[in-house]
Amino acid sequence: MEKLSRFVLGHRRLVGALTLVLMLAGGGALALVLPNASERNDYPGLPAYEANRQIMQTYGTGGYERPFVPVVTLPDGVTVTSPGVREALAGAFGAITDDARVVSYADTGDPAFVGHDGRTTFGLVHGPRVEQGGLPGSALGEGSDLGSAVAEAMRPHLPTGAVLHVTGLDPLATGADTGGLDVPLKLVITVVGAIAVLVWVFRSVLALVPLLTAFVAVPVSFIGLLVASAFIEVHETTVIMLPLFGIGIAVDYALILVSRWREERARGGDGEEAVHRAMATAGHAIVFSGGAVAIGLVTMVVLPVPLLRSLGVGGMVVTLASALVSLTVLPVLLARASAKPPRPERRWTAWARLVVRHRVPALLLSAGALVGLSVIALGLNLSVPVTDDLARSGSGHDGLVALREAGVPSGVLTSFDVYVPPGRDAARVAAEVAALPGVHAVTAPDDARWRVDGSALVTVLPVPEGGSDAGERLIRQVRAAVPDGVLVGGNAAQQLDYVDVTYSAFPWMLALLAAVTFVMLARAFRSLLLPLKAILLNLLSLGAVLGAMVVVWQWGWGTEALLGIRPDGAIGTFVPVTIFAFLYGLSMDYEVFIIARMREEHDRTGDPREAVVRGIGRTGGLVTAAALILFCSFASMAAGGELDVAIFASGVALGILLDATLIRSVLVPAAVAVMGRWNWWLPGWAARLLRVPPTRGLTNEG
Repeated sequence: MEKLSRFVLGHRRLVGALTLVLMLAGGGALALVLPNASERNDYPGLPAYEANRQIMQTYGTGGYERPFVPVVTLPDGVTVTSPGVREALAGAFGAITDDARVVSYADTGDPAFVGHDGRTTFGLVHGPRVEQGGLPGSALGEGSDLGSAVAEAMRPHLPTGAVLHVTGLDPLATGADTGGLDVPLKLVITVVGAIAVLVWVFRSVLALVPLLTAFVAVPVSFIGLLVASAFIEVHETTVIMLPLFGIGIAVDYALILVSRWREERARGGDGEEAVHRAMATAGHAIVFSGGAVAIGLVTMVVLPVPLLRSLGVGGMVVTLASALVSLTVLPVLLARASAKPPRPERRWTAWARLVVRHRVPALLLSAGALVGLSVIALGLNLSVPVTDDLARSGSGHDGLVALREAGVPSGVLTSFDVYVPPGRDAARVAAEVAALPGVHAVTAPDDARWRVDGSALVTVLPVPEGGSDAGERLIRQVRAAVPDGVLVGGNAAQQLDYVDVTYSAFPWMLALLAAVTFVMLARAFRSLLLPLKAILLNLLSLGAVLGAMVVVWQWGWGTEALLGIRPDGAIGTFVPVTIFAFLYGLSMDYEVFIIARMREEHDRTGDPREAVVRGIGRTGGLVTAAALILFCSFASMAAGGELDVAIFASGVALGILLDATLIRSVLVPAAVAVMGRWNWWLPGWAARLLRVPPTRGLTNEG
């Protein structure tokens, strides 16, 4: 790193010119990437996704999109068999837009569409193709606003005194779109938050230096994203996320180097010499940290989901750009800067001594809290939300209540389509599916909305809801019952496939990441036990975050009161793996900063416990400041937009704070203090393999 800093300072004009060129090129790259960014949520290869895509391409309705369910309650004394009622119902359902696919008792005469009271009847309305957000796949509550149009079309044709409510998963999903802030305002919040934290840390104009590196790193990262777009599909969410995440991570890296440079200045080094000393220590930490973040994001890159791959590549690009700018542009800025001596971190030093003194209770209490949250995480729900966790008021809820009171199972709200290709007997498929336990009804009208070019649609009305365990078992049973070539689609089936594909390979991916991380950290820390501890603590941190999300987003403790959002009782299918990818790297980021400083102090003093105290004393405030900046980045992402994005961003924000406080400020120093000299155990054979000096004369003093 010192060689790099000497080269950079020896070619300042070249670095400055290249920086200006890259910033201008970054603006051009953004102009090229943005118009071509994809809005689609594609899941190629997933059976249900392929089924839903075929259904949408052929019929223009249904597939992943959930049906709207108009529920008609007739006046007392009137039933569906009363004179003129079926004709009136036919007129009402027939008045729904011609682009929709509609089925009800009125056109089929099927008693499965009528409640046991004879007065309550319902239909399924599959809306027309929705272009917004790409198809198939608009999220719950974000499909077309068909419910109000259905109600307006039907009411004039219903018998006098009849009551109409339009229900379905989408009408019930109040809060799937949180509204909130637009992207420019989120960027302003992120920048203002970063400035506030930096001013608090430096209390001088030096606070602007890390922010300047972020303003360079973000445009440079768009160049990388443009290059990546030649190989992958870049999603618009990546373009939005990149500057928000980029500002946080770039300021983080710059903060580490600037703080260390300020320490070296206080020790008497001049501008350039202080830069070289800082690069020799903090520069290495930035390199290892950037590698750790990139390794974590590899999880998303290798998954067969274009959106996740795009997010992973975007995160890697902005992380590497931030590290590169911090190691090249920042030394040039610091060489001519002036700085006040850093304030002694007396509070963090005192805190570290307290933790070391009570290391065993601190270890047990902090680990116990994290384990408790991790146990709660075992109840994580990645399925489609069930109606009991959705709206409890409004027309959609009233319609659901009317169905249940009439003995109609709520599973009809999660009805799904089966695509029967040309040459197959749709009637036979319908009969085989109808014979399965848990099927309320099967409908396959013989008209143009259900028959196209020799193919046919069969709609299954289940008894259990698709998001329940019984509903998922029924989907698997339907798949097993239909002949080869017949495709089973629907919202719940696609969710089920996504979870199977994403999380079945996750343990193997995790093992590979852990192995790579272990080798990298073993070289960085010159230890075999510290990397193992770091990996275990990262996994424990992830479990704790997911447990906290269950409390907030599934149980809904305080969510509506604090955020004004009603949770739907489920966590988006992509959220856990995405949170893992970001938090794994970011948590390891902080681990490297802290442990590298402890390693340095241990080499200097030879006292393992004093190394913990000095390491936390030097880095505790720094890590907290860095965490606050990244927290602002992800908190601004959570402030509005899709519910899944709000859940993801809030989870990362919560994880960052949890990691920087309870884990890095309590659990890590307590664990290192308990392990004593064994922290630095590196036998000769391992040192030779890793090509680093061994630790000799080891005894356990912990």
